[in-house]
Amino acid sequence: MTTLTVKAPNISCGHCVHTIEEEVGELDGVKSVQAQEDSKVVTITFEAPATTEQIEALMAEIGYPAEPA
Repeated sequence: MTTLTVKAPNISCGHCVHTIEEEVGELDGVKSVQAQEDSKVVTITFEAPATTEQIEALMAEIGYPAEPA
């Protein structure tokens, strides 16, 4: 199990949090997604077949590009 923690500066409301948690949570291998509106930090726990690159690409695709936390 791998934990990825990134910043998503575009998070501005609860809807943003919900979108990230729902979209990233649907990736095969993702076990949990916790996005925080106040800190703009997203923590994702995953295993194969999900990859860090795949998660970051999806976040960028849905409008929340990831940056190092």
